[in-house]
Amino acid sequence: MFLLLLSLMTLAPTPAPAWRTPFENDPAGNTTATYAECLAHYQKLAAAYPQHVHLAEAGPTDAGLPLHEVVLSADGDADPASTRQKNRRILFIQNGIHPGEPEGIDASMMLARDLLQQKPLLKLLGQVTVVIVPVYNIDGMLNRNATTRVNQQGPATYGFRGNARHLDLNRDYIKQESRNARSFAQLFQKWQPDVFVETHTSNGADYQYTMTLIATQHSKLAPALGTYLQGQLLPALYKSMEQKKWPMTPYVDFEGETPESGLRAFLESPRYSTGYAALFNTIGFMPETHMLKAFAPRVHSTYDFLLTMLETVGQQAGALAAARAQAATDQAAQTTFPLAWALDDTQHETVQFRGYEAGHKPSEISGQPRLYYDRAKPFTRPVKYFNTFKPTATASRPAAYILPKAWGEVADILRRNGATLKPLSREVTVPVEFYYFEEFKTTPKPFEGHYVHSQAQLRTGSETATFQPGDFVVYLNGAAPVRYLMETLEPQATDSFFAWGFFDSVLQQKEHYSDYVFEDLAADLLRRDPKLRERLEKLKKDNPPFAANGAAQLEWVYLNSPYHEAGHNRYPVARWLGTGRVGE
Repeated sequence: MFLLLLSLMTLAPTPAPAWRTPFENDPAGNTTATYAECLAHYQKLAAAYPQHVHLAEAGPTDAGLPLHEVVLSADGDADPASTRQKNRRILFIQNGIHPGEPEGIDASMMLARDLLQQKPLLKLLGQVTVVIVPVYNIDGMLNRNATTRVNQQGPATYGFRGNARHLDLNRDYIKQESRNARSFAQLFQKWQPDVFVETHTSNGADYQYTMTLIATQHSKLAPALGTYLQGQLLPALYKSMEQKKWPMTPYVDFEGETPESGLRAFLESPRYSTGYAALFNTIGFMPETHMLKAFAPRVHSTYDFLLTMLETVGQQAGALAAARAQAATDQAAQTTFPLAWALDDTQHETVQFRGYEAGHKPSEISGQPRLYYDRAKPFTRPVKYFNTFKPTATASRPAAYILPKAWGEVADILRRNGATLKPLSREVTVPVEFYYFEEFKTTPKPFEGHYVHSQAQLRTGSETATFQPGDFVVYLNGAAPVRYLMETLEPQATDSFFAWGFFDSVLQQKEHYSDYVFEDLAADLLRRDPKLRERLEKLKKDNPPFAANGAAQLEWVYLNSPYHEAGHNRYPVARWLGTGRVGE
């Protein structure tokens, strides 16, 4: 099947002038479509092929223009439920999240046209429905320039990485501050694709490859999906791209000076598109073309990668469906979930890497040694590839989370991402677990508009708490997006809502004391509570600086007294471990 398609693609007719894209109309191959040209192309396809194309608005963006959804199918079916009933796999392609990396925009325009106009390719839609977001960061695409991608070889002009709020949208999949991300979440949840692809361009070292690839980190996927990805899907993609004369390598990320020091798999936490997709048992890919190659081969390699993905998903439709079904079954019974990860440097694979010899020469700027790559000296040699991650934080699965209704913005995000929130109809007093923050780290500078927290050290307290009518219960059973809920509502998770500062107000005390007044109260408290006095004396004995600091001791007594407000440093989302329904 593949060889037949490849030969047909080689002999495929040149598209009629009326259907050629701006990229194809440029003899130099150094032009990317504008937003207006891109949208007009899909509008034209939808008008000419209504039996196969569905084009619709899919929610607002920060640019004030709507996101668009293009659905390509064998019979014009644009209903996700009906598509699944027909046992078709769903491939979701998103372009232009970084509009200065526009290869996917132009490649998808060409591929959509060819799927409709070339009968052998049209047959692929019998097994796989393709959903395309033509441009995700419309804001950045409208901000066209010729200078901000300083290291990149073309195109002549292009869009800007940040959106209208200066957000990098590939860090916004969990916090969803942009209208773009909110619209995407609703579209993603609507389709729940089998495979997600988001097109990019790389930065960094020099090497022979035009195409590199980030795949969802297999260690983070459900075991059935990770095994399928490593054993079937990735080998087929690499083989097919090699046959199409686009050899690939894993994304070139490394800790040493050059790639030969060892490639390191990219850890895509849920702030990134593929990390977000993995929370819902969707396998994600970021094809990353090489910035130092000319724009034309970057577009053509992206086209062939997207075609290869479509072909491979169709060929492996049964295995892919079985792996996702097994992942869902296993997850329903899973009781402990990993929440943070670290590279396992004791395990590695070996890849044959096609690079260039590197050297050093004096910098014309500073006179100091600088790195350079010599393209006259290509090589192919074995390089270690560290592609396994191990969990560094875990949490047990509660029966439900209870979210006070005051945190409405959190409730809105949860609903948008497939969670069901059940408001309490009456006041309920139940035993729950609360987390208390003992320590955490915070970035010294803002990152994507937030001072991000990490390395949360928690104390767990079992308490009987009263919740009010309207407070939300989020059960982790049935069709609930369990992994998404765990990785957003457990504060120790890398990209939890706590990490992004959604609950920062609980970290500040609202009441305190006047020391000269509290001195007498504290002394009385210690007289009435010998155990508290005993703890204080031990701490003073073990910690001489503390023993010499009267203010610190008074503060310690206050923090361990009934006068200290209960909500300070208490994470407001409760963990309920009961059975049945809360309050029954």
